[in-house]
Amino acid sequence: MEIGWLHFLRQRQVLVFFVLLSMSWVGAELEPYSVAEEMERGSFVANLGKDLGLGLTELSTRGARIISQGNKEYLQLKVQTGDLLINEKLDREELCGPIEPCLLYFQLLMEKPLEIFQAELRVEDINDHSPVFTEREMILKIPENSPLGITFPLSNALDLDVGSNSVQNYKISPNYHFEVLTRKRSDGRMYPELVLKEELDREEEPEIVITLTALDGGSPPRYGTAQMRVEVVDSNDNAPEFGQPIYKVHIPENSPVGSLVVTVSASDLDSGAYGKISYTLFQPSEDISKTLEVNPVTGEIRLKKQVDFETVLSYEVDIKATDGGGLSGKCTLLLQVVDVNDNPPEVTLSALTSPIPENSPEIVVAVFSVSDPDSGDNGKTISSIQDDLPFLLKPSVKNFYTLVTERALDREERSEYNITITVTDLGTPRLKT
Repeated sequence: MEIGWLHFLRQRQVLVFFVLLSMSWVGAELEPYSVAEEMERGSFVANLGKDLGLGLTELSTRGARIISQGNKEYLQLKVQTGDLLINEKLDREELCGPIEPCLLYFQLLMEKPLEIFQAELRVEDINDHSPVFTEREMILKIPENSPLGITFPLSNALDLDVGSNSVQNYKISPNYHFEVLTRKRSDGRMYPELVLKEELDREEEPEIVITLTALDGGSPPRYGTAQMRVEVVDSNDNAPEFGQPIYKVHIPENSPVGSLVVTVSASDLDSGAYGKISYTLFQPSEDISKTLEVNPVTGEIRLKKQVDFETVLSYEVDIKATDGGGLSGKCTLLLQVVDVNDNPPEVTLSALTSPIPENSPEIVVAVFSVSDPDSGDNGKTISSIQDDLPFLLKPSVKNFYTLVTERALDREERSEYNITITVTDLGTPRLKT
């Protein structure tokens, strides 16, 4: 099959997703490991020697070492004991942000003989952050003739923790007029809605002060508070209403700054100042505030900076329409970033043997891995070397390759080779490294 490819392509090329399982040095996957974040440097993770069924000296004699993705070495291997240890304190929020599970991938490479084991380390969240409101004081203007049961969306609290350690519930200080409900967004975030349960009378009570508390699901729970000031105003009979509750938009990642994303539109049956509508982004995240801007008059939403599919796949934000009397309505923008082929393949050399002995068949010269952060065909790659060299590229596990001699070499015939590894993706246009 491999020879057929050589004749067909007229060069040594290997598809990334092709794996030659029959090779004796191909490694298997180790069982996944997990540690809690913030563990001290030197903390024990696992004993790789026991997991692989190796003796105390085998890891050392076989030249075992850990290969981590990226430049940081989060793990260290004590080859004398086989213990896998934390090399530096891991902060789950810094490593993965809101992504769950938080996985660090690494490989165990043993050189004598060559064997590669894939492994992953899951960094478990601990409840080390409290909920925080970006608005410490919220001002709501509510007409005195508002119907009972009407709801008012409130700013949610942010919590860097994930899962049950993030915000789970909201409550308010006891009062006669309002109660709070905890709602769940499609992305899993919890947000509060204020519900009117008793009629308002501006002449009797023109202002109501309420404390809003956000609680996470830790044990014991952490919490954060914000103050709400409800100003009871004279009647404004109609709130703005959007023509559609959700706007779904796709935009290529190479769209220039200033590109129009979508135009949202709301209407208000009131006249004068009460019918004049202003558009804003409702409680946007810091990233969304840097990425999108809305024209308060026209409702046009445009890019403030170029989006990147490899960094953020999609954005979700609420758009708020407020009339001159303080009533508001909202809709949701779901923005999907479309991938373009804007990343060339990346090659990481993991091992190199030089010089090599002559008159020895099939010597492993180098081990390298290939990656491309683009998606679909944009992320699929082909690897090759020059045709006129006595070397072969052979696939290993999960985008790993080895460069081996095709036959025994003769130093007296030629003492040195310069080998160029070329990796090309399948996108349009094709990018290569």
